[in-house]
Amino acid sequence: MTVAEAPATPGREAKRRIGRRPERVPYAVVLGGLFAMLLVSLVAATGIGPVRVPADEVGRILLHHLTGGGDSASTSDLIVWRIRFPRVLLGAVVGAGLALSGAVVQSVVRNPIADPYLLGLSSGASVGAVVVLTTGLAVLGALTLPTAAFLGAAAAMAVVLILARQHGRLLPLRLVLVGVACAHLLGGVTSFLLTRSDSAAVQQQIIFWLLGGLSGARWESLGAPAVVVLVGTALLMLVSRRLNVLVLGEEACAALGVSATVLRRQLLILVTLLTGTVVAVSGGIGFVGLIVPHLARMLVGADHQRMLPVTVTLGALFLIWSDVAARMLISPTELPIGILTAFLGVPFFLLVMRARGLAGEEM
Repeated sequence: MTVAEAPATPGREAKRRIGRRPERVPYAVVLGGLFAMLLVSLVAATGIGPVRVPADEVGRILLHHLTGGGDSASTSDLIVWRIRFPRVLLGAVVGAGLALSGAVVQSVVRNPIADPYLLGLSSGASVGAVVVLTTGLAVLGALTLPTAAFLGAAAAMAVVLILARQHGRLLPLRLVLVGVACAHLLGGVTSFLLTRSDSAAVQQQIIFWLLGGLSGARWESLGAPAVVVLVGTALLMLVSRRLNVLVLGEEACAALGVSATVLRRQLLILVTLLTGTVVAVSGGIGFVGLIVPHLARMLVGADHQRMLPVTVTLGALFLIWSDVAARMLISPTELPIGILTAFLGVPFFLLVMRARGLAGEEM
């Protein structure tokens, strides 16, 4: 993806339509407060579980390891460093990645009820993962499943981009329609593969993966998604002004010398990389990309320069505590996170539709 220098600040009309929410609390205070909450949550969530570890002990263990100390033989050290802390960090990374992808997709298709799952990315990842689970393929060992999920998401996005083109242009409504159609088709493929499996254990594994979860988090699975989310955030901050212009429509983009079609294609490729990478390690956790960007806009307005950092932080917070709830609600059994996010996401989805008047209203 080529990231060009952002154009000059949009004109007066653009500023009026994008706008900044009148500040009751300074932006720096909002972002700083959320970041502080995230740091506290990383420690607090690590201590919560069937075996509780006091926050001060969690802090000592983390400080010991982060300053170069070796593993301790204590049970608390094993629980905190080997099991829970990687899981909490992965939850933060996945939540940030899904929320960031949702914010970008809503801008690309100019629809407030869009998220990456609307474009078939999750469905493509599911097909890739289910093929591996039902066939028992292990070409890349432990990396086979996440690799297949990522490739499935990439293939789905490629098909959507090809089919959504009309006279060399990518139109928002056409992207949504093609994405929804492909998502339904791929969902049918996943269901077919699931019903064809003769193993009850494999079927249960597939269902749990489709609903999402972080129970398989390990230090080894954290590096790739963390790097992708960090790089993706940096790239999107570089083009945040262009995202503001894209929301205004084709005419505004043309007036400011921005090719809307090229920018949409670049952004969708980046969203595919983000979504495919995080879904590959967490399964199908839905509605994060729908809920969190709206919460960020409520806090700081729709200017992407201000909204994207808040979105990333809120997404991390949201999934950290969703995972804690998934672990504790029916302990010792673990609830798939996707069930919790669906319970939160569906009512929110309906409220947004009601507030906007029409599900297809543009942003």
